[in-house]
Amino acid sequence: MHDRFQTMTLFVAVAESASFSEAARQLEVSAPSVTRAVAALEEHLGARLLHRTTRRVTLTEIGERYLADCRRILAELKEAEESAGGSYQAPRGRLSVTASVLFGQMYVLPCLLEFVDRHPAVQARTLFVDRIVNLMDEGLDVAVRIGELPDSSLIAAKVGVVRRILCASPQYLEARGAPEHPDQLQQHRLISAASSSSWEFRQQKLRVEPALTVNTHAAAIQAALSAWGITRVLSYQVAQQVASGQLQVLLPDFEPPEWPIYVLHQEGQRVSAKVRAFVDLLVHRLKSHPDLA
Repeated sequence: MHDRFQTMTLFVAVAESASFSEAARQLEVSAPSVTRAVAALEEHLGARLLHRTTRRVTLTEIGERYLADCRRILAELKEAEESAGGSYQAPRGRLSVTASVLFGQMYVLPCLLEFVDRHPAVQARTLFVDRIVNLMDEGLDVAVRIGELPDSSLIAAKVGVVRRILCASPQYLEARGAPEHPDQLQQHRLISAASSSSWEFRQQKLRVEPALTVNTHAAAIQAALSAWGITRVLSYQVAQQVASGQLQVLLPDFEPPEWPIYVLHQEGQRVSAKVRAFVDLLVHRLKSHPDLA
């Protein structure tokens, strides 16, 4: 049975990395042993799990179903081992957390550092990316999401709200004037941190033609701080600059509805101590943060 679980682990690594050699590197075993193990697994099952070419490895339809089953079985095994080893009494083991890039750096990382300082038996990993990730597929324990949530089996705790705001530097506004209505934005230099051609306001969507489009919010904020133009960001991203007077919020009466912030984790019969304790700390810190109220 141990060999079966080991083979499942090898198969999952190959499927997720789309490479036998990369899976071998990750698991610190030889590439030929991985190839032999997966071939033996396919022979045992009587089904082809992977399409192999000289350049890449892809899953067959049966392989996709088997991958989902392997992930579930291995997760349940890990949960049982952690339970027997005491991980449900004291935080220990690997904790993986995801959030958007700026939010993760500004709010999640300080909590994670504090948590690992408190619990040195925990090893932490972050995935800060500006996309929605699947917790099960990515092997993640906790996520922070901004915006309304689709129905799912995830446990969610609302911890705050953010606003979608326009802002510019006082120097830019002194030189170009401040807009009093969204329609007046056409007369200004606009900085966009996304490819969207429209900006939403409380009662209208405005088609915009940005003079500058950048691929990160940090770059958009930097351009606005340089007195170059007006940008649209989330309120937490510029809370410090607004508080210090480096940036000024524009058209607050026209802002669209706020977006909620949630802390999420997977639902299970038992939640490990590391997840439960970190979620408790993160929820407390975020709920009490003035920038997210």
